[in-house]
Amino acid sequence: MDIIATYGTELLVLAGIFGLFMAWGIGANDVANAMATSVGSKALTIAQAVAIAAVFEFAGAILAGGQVTKTIRKGIVDVDRLTASPEFLVYGMLAALLAAGIWLLVASKNGWPVSTTHSIVGAIVGFAMAGIGMDAVHWDKVGFIVASWIVSPLLAGFISYMLFRSVQLLILNQEDPFEKAKKYVPYYIFLVGFIIALVTFLKGLKHIGLENTVAENYLYSVLIGLGMMFVGRHFVHQIKLDPSADRDFHYTNVERVFGVLMVVTACAMAFAHGSNDVANAIGPVAAIVGIVRSGGEVASSSALPLWILMLGGIGIVAGLVMYGKHVIATVGESITELTPSRGFAATLAAATTVVLASGTGLPISTTHTLVGAVLGVGMARGMEALNMTVIRNIFMSWIVTLPAGGLLAVLFFFLLKAVFS
Repeated sequence: MDIIATYGTELLVLAGIFGLFMAWGIGANDVANAMATSVGSKALTIAQAVAIAAVFEFAGAILAGGQVTKTIRKGIVDVDRLTASPEFLVYGMLAALLAAGIWLLVASKNGWPVSTTHSIVGAIVGFAMAGIGMDAVHWDKVGFIVASWIVSPLLAGFISYMLFRSVQLLILNQEDPFEKAKKYVPYYIFLVGFIIALVTFLKGLKHIGLENTVAENYLYSVLIGLGMMFVGRHFVHQIKLDPSADRDFHYTNVERVFGVLMVVTACAMAFAHGSNDVANAIGPVAAIVGIVRSGGEVASSSALPLWILMLGGIGIVAGLVMYGKHVIATVGESITELTPSRGFAATLAAATTVVLASGTGLPISTTHTLVGAVLGVGMARGMEALNMTVIRNIFMSWIVTLPAGGLLAVLFFFLLKAVFS
């Protein structure tokens, strides 16, 4: 208690700095999962993708980021074991933020698309095992989170497979695919708007005090979806057939129509990513702020301050702008050849999975989700469409992430303990 009272201000400053650094790492690495399909399919340039992501990542973090934060902040570690020494939990959360941030910096520099959720959960588990004891970790909770890392890519892969099959059936395999694309793409835009709006209304806005009935949430979501559909329809109908464009690739004109849809799904995925992955940076910050402000009360259940959400949003955008292009290149171009229609199916499937998980408080990995979605699209075209060497390398980087975060967190935990205690 004395340490919290004596060094409270210093600990809060460190929490802000380390949380911002972790959020920067999320923007630099994990944002590729939101933007890589758009850039890889040539629907957006890097500059356009950065601009879209900056707006929608921040909006997702602020509007829908509170729910997942609760899962990261509580449940992994038995905080009752730290009632007599709350400073240990503060050291542990600081160590976890710094460890995960450093690992993300290393991975981003090398273009490795790793899981930020793996990084922070592995770091928290590592500090808990070394600093408190093996039995301080709620292994059932950890198991639940790990299971979600398996379920989420399978679910996203299934959704993307079915979406792309519907595109093939309704548009690509028809006699006049260009006209069919202009007919059906606005309905896909409605689907994007409806899903994102619905989950945001149902789960994401409670922490800012907006309470609607279920019927109102569905009504508002339908209206938002319809609004987006009519706007999208306007832009779709501006596209004119260019017969010469199809000489090199039969579906060039069709893909131009899907380019409009790809912009919409890019916005949706950025919002979804911000809503889910902001928790990886601000969850530990929220825990530290709660302990320090309550004078060492570990079990504090204070509301998540808006400034912490904003800290996470600002960090994510800064990391994206400064360093995001490295991982975008890896994910957007190397797993499989993407076109706007393929990228749409993968991105919408990943966004749907991520936002649903965000709404239920399940901290899934957007990296796993998007790779699963891209694999689903590839499988809809045949296994030969996938680059198995790149996929194997990505899987290996995922395996290294957990122990890397855990070991670094142990090191920083004991270092912080030595400095302040």
